[in-house]
Amino acid sequence: MEMRRRSKGEKIFSVFNAALMILLALFFLLPVWHVAMGSISDPLKVSANTGLILWPLGKATLGGYRLILQNSFIFTSYMNTLIYVAGATLFSTFITILAAYVLSRQNVKLNKIFNFLIIFTMIFNGGLIPNYILVRNLGMLDTRWALIIPFTVAPYNIMIMRTSFQQIPEELFDAAKIDGAGYAKILWDIVLPISKAILAVIILFYVIANWNAWFNASLYLTDRNLYPLQLTLREIVLLSTNNSVVADADGADVMIFRPLIKYATIMISIIPMLIIYPFIQKYFVSGVMIGSVKG
Repeated sequence: MEMRRRSKGEKIFSVFNAALMILLALFFLLPVWHVAMGSISDPLKVSANTGLILWPLGKATLGGYRLILQNSFIFTSYMNTLIYVAGATLFSTFITILAAYVLSRQNVKLNKIFNFLIIFTMIFNGGLIPNYILVRNLGMLDTRWALIIPFTVAPYNIMIMRTSFQQIPEELFDAAKIDGAGYAKILWDIVLPISKAILAVIILFYVIANWNAWFNASLYLTDRNLYPLQLTLREIVLLSTNNSVVADADGADVMIFRPLIKYATIMISIIPMLIIYPFIQKYFVSGVMIGSVKG
């Protein structure tokens, strides 16, 4: 089959589009590269530098990372974060799937009312103080449950998954019912296998949200043994502004390493996400499009 030759306008658009994408990629990658190079640069040169750091300044050093890892709570915080992320993501994804599946069925009574109530919470909420009082009255202060149960479901994610489920041909459900399949079997054997893309996107949303969360932990936790990684790293950055922080192995004043500590803190917090994202990225675009446009 003979391929159609592209017009001059299409060629110009392709060149412009490629240049724009390269520019955007550089725009998003440069800050990360700047922080990565700054975290291993000479601290005195970093303090004197006012522009982008495209390569290590002076003699490369891991002093910033070494100072962070000397904090006795850093590994405990890492484990806490893994527990929070795994527990909250599994629980949230499970509830989101069930809610979206029910709301996607047209024969469910009060379906429109439930949809309205969920959308309503996307616009209005109780506020910070009522949420705190609720968590306190439920006895979840200073427990892991305070970071898992109160923020189980994001209404936006339910709406995306519901829309995705609504696009599954109704004939598949009818055929399954004729074969004697119940609602649970239909969900497990039909709906979820053909919804892997949107499922990967929802899981990614929950993982990122829980990984980056620190504000709720600062409200509901006082026991430092329960701190997530982000809250411990925030504490390290704040404490690095005074002399009470540990000194490095050579006896140098830790104040010298303050800029490196901040850069290294950022890198430690984003490296896990940078590792995970490429494996899920292939599902991201298709999953969001499936869940956002109703055909």
